[in-house]
Amino acid sequence: MALFRTGINLMTILEVAAKRYGKQIAIVDDESTITYKGLYLKSKIFASYFYHTLQLQNGKKVAILCRNHIPLIQSIFAVSRVGADMYLLNTDMRVDQLNNLVKYGNYDAILYDDEFNSLVHTLDYSGIKVLIDHNVIRHTSTIIPRFSSGKIILQTGGTTGKPKEARHIPSLFNYLSPYIALIEKLKITDYQTGFIGTPIFHGYGIAVLLVFIPLGKKLVITSRFEARKACKLIEKYQVEFITVVPLMLDRMLKSNPSNLKSLRCIASGGAKLNSRLVEDIYDNLGRVLFNLYGTSEAGLNIIATPEDLQYSPNTLGKKISGVKLKIVDSNGKRVKQGVVGEFVVKNMRSMKNRHDTWLKTGDIGFIDGKGYLFLRGRTDEMIISGGENVYPLDVEQVLFEHPEVEDVMVIGMEDKEYGERLKAFVKTKGLTKQDIRIWLKSKLARYQMPKEIVIVNEIPYTPLGKPDKKRLIEEHLYRSL
Repeated sequence: MALFRTGINLMTILEVAAKRYGKQIAIVDDESTITYKGLYLKSKIFASYFYHTLQLQNGKKVAILCRNHIPLIQSIFAVSRVGADMYLLNTDMRVDQLNNLVKYGNYDAILYDDEFNSLVHTLDYSGIKVLIDHNVIRHTSTIIPRFSSGKIILQTGGTTGKPKEARHIPSLFNYLSPYIALIEKLKITDYQTGFIGTPIFHGYGIAVLLVFIPLGKKLVITSRFEARKACKLIEKYQVEFITVVPLMLDRMLKSNPSNLKSLRCIASGGAKLNSRLVEDIYDNLGRVLFNLYGTSEAGLNIIATPEDLQYSPNTLGKKISGVKLKIVDSNGKRVKQGVVGEFVVKNMRSMKNRHDTWLKTGDIGFIDGKGYLFLRGRTDEMIISGGENVYPLDVEQVLFEHPEVEDVMVIGMEDKEYGERLKAFVKTKGLTKQDIRIWLKSKLARYQMPKEIVIVNEIPYTPLGKPDKKRLIEEHLYRSL
């Protein structure tokens, strides 16, 4: 059996898939296509090179700086096969951010794309540097001792100071609950072709990869997400399942929704959905949208099905089986139903480098009488205005209800009279500040009303599709000077 030959690692999963689905297409990227048998054989060659030439094995730390393509996937399986710890790095980091990670990471090797060749060679790093592409790595020997997989580490910070790490150890028992939840709720077995729209270094990206491979499905990937290109790929390969962040989904709908008719399951995650986008999906594609909530540290915790989103387009859904979730106040005491507090979760996948098995998510929200969970924002976003707790997300959700509002971001600001007030940045189709203020007056409490409303041309987003509040504030302050 593969388990006894290679050990408990991701290559074992791939070997089984190769035996079952050998001639079937596994991955389609921007340059080529590879079968399950080909993916397994190429991954073995990579593993042999890593072990025999680079001497990577248990206890070694390997950083991977690659966009979505077949050699990246081969590298993921190969690093797991030799038992090294795998650090998946964000390809959109600045040089100073990457230098910061290298400084604290103590990596034994960095695997990277040709795109990042000059960047990697400017780093203050003297370890092994390996260019990864379709043709570079070749090795004849494939004999490697039996190893169990090292950890998969997703970097959850690192712009300043020591980066935070979310460690995951591939294990049937750790991933069984979310694996079953994805298959059952999203009906994964019904689909033949999936599209990983998000970067594989993102939690959703690698999760979908590790769900689809054991099932022998075809996966389409592309190095950079472009809405028009993604729409064409979906139509060309008749993609049925896609993982995206809401921004990607919005851009595809605005690009060419007719290309998306083959989609039967859209798994959105990584950032909040808004009610407008939910309605647009229903109008154009039907009841195919799922909302996934999770963290890099604890993985998938909550799923909203299309039926859940009909109940409320703003709900996160309900927690999945195997997850314990409680909502607590600032003292760690569980709050009552309907009361806002911080989400704290506990599951088999929680970070292995934590002493406390209950993980604080940093997200605040509440649960209603039917067990549906609702997000109110982050713990550091709530403001206290005139003694009242105010949540920017509540105001954003109301603004999205206006048909002329295209995008919005609401933040807190200091105020001499009330302590703090809200400030709304709004992209509209032609509304004035006064139009917005009049419309909000009947929908918000006095203490929720933004003190300032700024009309903007665009709301900035991070490369991962999350609203970039820091950049928006900096841009607005710069224009004000």
